[in-house]
Amino acid sequence: MERIPILKMGDVLLVTIQVDLHDQIALQLQDDLTNTIEKTGARGVLIDITALEIVDSFIGRIIADTSAMSSVLDAATVVVGMRPAVAITLVELGITMPGVKTALDVEKGLALLQAERDVDGQR
Repeated sequence: MERIPILKMGDVLLVTIQVDLHDQIALQLQDDLTNTIEKTGARGVLIDITALEIVDSFIGRIIADTSAMSSVLDAATVVVGMRPAVAITLVELGITMPGVKTALDVEKGLALLQAERDVDGQR
């Protein structure tokens, strides 16, 4: 089975999805990501979905669930690169992704994660 690579950059894990995200691949990514957060102690997760042209309700739920799992493991999640058509589809399907932060691109996503860490550090 195909696996999505998870790259470690400091205390952030970068996931760039470059293939069609089928259900089994999405579930495997969820497992791999939570295991990697636990092993590395990562504080942030950046999921780049720029290459995804379609996100169905299952994949939307997987992204939301993965974000929630990451949060429980003390890692913030930011989804970047969402195409307008994907955003429209998610809204039309009534899919909410509570707790999922978004940014336009990887650079802005990393800045958002850094800002969140700065706020947490001041508490």
